[in-house]
Amino acid sequence: MKITAIETLRTDIQPNLVLLRLHTDEGLVGLGDAFYAPAPVESYLHETIAEVLLGVSDPTPEWTARVLTPYVGYQGGGVETRAKGAVDLAIWDLTGKRAGLPVVDLLGGAVRDRIPVYNTCAGPGYVSTTSRQESANWGIAADGRFEDLDAFLHRPAELAEELLADGINAMKIWPFDLAAEATGGTDISQQSLDEAIAVVAAIRDAVGLQIRIMIELHGLWYRPAAEKICAALTPYQPFWVEDPIRADGADALARLAAAVDVPIAVGETAGGRRGFLPLLQSGALDVVTVDPQWAGGLTEARKVASLADTFGVPIAPHDCTGPVSFAACVHLVASQPNGLVQETVRAFLNTWYGALVEGLPQITDGHIAPTRAPGLGIDLVPDLADRPGVTRRETTL
Repeated sequence: MKITAIETLRTDIQPNLVLLRLHTDEGLVGLGDAFYAPAPVESYLHETIAEVLLGVSDPTPEWTARVLTPYVGYQGGGVETRAKGAVDLAIWDLTGKRAGLPVVDLLGGAVRDRIPVYNTCAGPGYVSTTSRQESANWGIAADGRFEDLDAFLHRPAELAEELLADGINAMKIWPFDLAAEATGGTDISQQSLDEAIAVVAAIRDAVGLQIRIMIELHGLWYRPAAEKICAALTPYQPFWVEDPIRADGADALARLAAAVDVPIAVGETAGGRRGFLPLLQSGALDVVTVDPQWAGGLTEARKVASLADTFGVPIAPHDCTGPVSFAACVHLVASQPNGLVQETVRAFLNTWYGALVEGLPQITDGHIAPTRAPGLGIDLVPDLADRPGVTRRETTL
């Protein structure tokens, strides 16, 4: 099986995404994707990776991960890493399709039949315009279907009851972000703290402990302010507080974890094993939220999961980064003994994910499992490349 063409698609359905297809001389096609700054990722795929990958016979995920690791840009989730991650996902997809097996089997098989999910309360237009994590990129459409971001800000109790009725008993919200923007994350006023806590209190008042609440802080805070927030959240028993400080602040996160009485989750932007190792060694983490695409691929994410298992820490893979990455997450979390829960965004699954691919795993009674289709189990919707609003680029032998 020889790689004969690298094809990328960018679509106005989701401007922040680039889709990748690796074509082979056997007619098999491997699917990957990369989220944020799609134009630079696309350029790197065609101008740098193509030179290495085209013409290669029978590339394995481990070979690809080693050969495509660049001299610079190998740490964190920059353009080089995300481009490599897209290729890695596509190679796993190809490997599974050639073997006639789902990727979960290639990873050693499913540890359990299904994994619980939680709903990240974004809307369909969330983070669709830039790569900045800020309210200007929230993309709220107050009258839109599945506009869960507006709902948690203004109707949190109603949203919690709706999710429970749909069988979802866990939700992630970020009511503190506006306060971080006001101060640069250095401090939080009592008024801002009270307003954000009121969102959490409304959910608890409405449904009690029936629903797990994850609090996303997006790495926007300095340690003293993060400590105030965690202390205020403690009576409401959050399932975890996520990224209270940026993931490269291992010492600060360790001090925070020692000072507060809430579980700490970190990791979507931590990169690979070397990014997670100091965090795990410090004892700061209760949950690892590795992103298989941003970590450089499923190959690296599996090693992060094993590393976390060594430290007795569960994983909850991150999903806000595309339908192919989401499918990879489900295969990963189902195959790992320390798989805890899978992030989902119902606003994405019911809108743009489904507009781009078919065959996505389905949520049933608040749980999900990988499909038994070969590879990652999904394919682009028919004729997507020929539709209006789609930019296609191809590099061949």
